[in-house]
Amino acid sequence: MIIDIRDILRAVTIDQMKDVYIVQCLMETDLYKLLKTQRLSNDHICYFLYQILRGLKYIHSANVLHRDLKPSNLLLNTTCDLKICDFGLARVADPDHDHTGFLTEYVATRWYRAPEIMLNSKGYTKSIDIWSVGCILAEMLSNRPIFPGKHYLDQLNHILGVLGSPSQEDLDCIINEKARSYLQSLPFKPKVPWVKLFPNADPKALDLLDKMLTFNPHKRIGVEEALAHPYLEQYYDPADEPVAEKPFRFDCELDDLPKETLKRLIFEETILFKQRLNQEHSTNSNNTSAMAT
Repeated sequence: MIIDIRDILRAVTIDQMKDVYIVQCLMETDLYKLLKTQRLSNDHICYFLYQILRGLKYIHSANVLHRDLKPSNLLLNTTCDLKICDFGLARVADPDHDHTGFLTEYVATRWYRAPEIMLNSKGYTKSIDIWSVGCILAEMLSNRPIFPGKHYLDQLNHILGVLGSPSQEDLDCIINEKARSYLQSLPFKPKVPWVKLFPNADPKALDLLDKMLTFNPHKRIGVEEALAHPYLEQYYDPADEPVAEKPFRFDCELDDLPKETLKRLIFEETILFKQRLNQEHSTNSNNTSAMAT
């Protein structure tokens, strides 16, 4: 579901701490490498998609946006277990926050960005992650990225070339006037039928894809609704889809803190982690002892 931290290794004191090693469970490969070497069956696509959405449900229930979902951030093992990793760009979900810093060009991740990220500096929601999952689903169906834009405008042109020109209602959700005017100035483009792009795909998969890759974020399907879609019915089990105990919050985002402040915060976090780990080990040992008696 989500990659877990098994241990954290560092020096004993903060003054000695030069490096921090995070120990995670071993995953043999990732979805990017897998798609480079083989075609996926519909059964594999369905199972992988369910695991992605199950993990995303947990992330979103914690009030967090992952913001960098892509095949290389989906780890796999030999039994087809999938875990979401790399929360380096994750942020608390706050539609009013200005995330302009996120708009720095990341060539490898541009292909999975929702159009509203490129068109607005703020105002986006959890639906940006759903768009990324839609791009990943399309890539699993064809073994190639669906929107491989070379730069900002080329990315938009790829999206519009498939989805067609946005309606006036869709344009109204774009806050940035220059971006809205640019889209209005473009010649009309019709939508390309999904079955034309993916003629061998399960029709239910294409229906879910259509609901994920919707230009207007307000009309895009949510993670819980996506999990309940008929395409995933063989796996859907709300009782086995964990959610966070409470929303995740930070008092501030940590992008621009001085090095020494970050070092202190990391050291303090490792102390808390060790305390939690010791408590878990103690609880597990007590439970094992109780069962033995």
